Amino acid sequence: MPGDKRLDVSGRGHIFSVYMAVPEHIPKRILIVDDEPLACDAIRRVLEVDKHSIETATSAQEALAAFQTRKFDLLIIDYEMPVMKGDKLAAAIKAQEPKQPIIMVTAYGESLRAAGDFPLAVERVISKPFDLKDFREAVRQVVTLR
Repeated sequence: MPGDKRLDVSGRGHIFSVYMAVPEHIPKRILIVDDEPLACDAIRRVLEVDKHSIETATSAQEALAAFQTRKFDLLIIDYEMPVMKGDKLAAAIKAQEPKQPIIMVTAYGESLRAAGDFPLAVERVISKPFDLKDFREAVRQVVTLR
């Protein structure tokens, strides 16, 4: 059956085949970092549709504190934040955990690409506003790379 996992168990002359449903989508722990609480909430709502477990932080300092005490499958970080910009936060996180998947969302995506200033510490840059279907697909792809 498509999407199912077959497990054959044998013993004492009998073979049992057990089919188990394998979810095509496994919910992930995601930290959203944006200094705008409404932006955090909007992204949270989009990702909760896919049953992801979401935490939010409204500053780089709050995000670093959360990252120190909990593991996340993905971080979604806004580029333009006060005190510490998203690219610096991403670099700080990658210094601690080089394989940590990070997506950066920004209103400056096109200008960053045009200037060749793509943040090296992130797997994907998504321009705001974004298409919800494309955003959800980007999340799926980035967490699958891990």
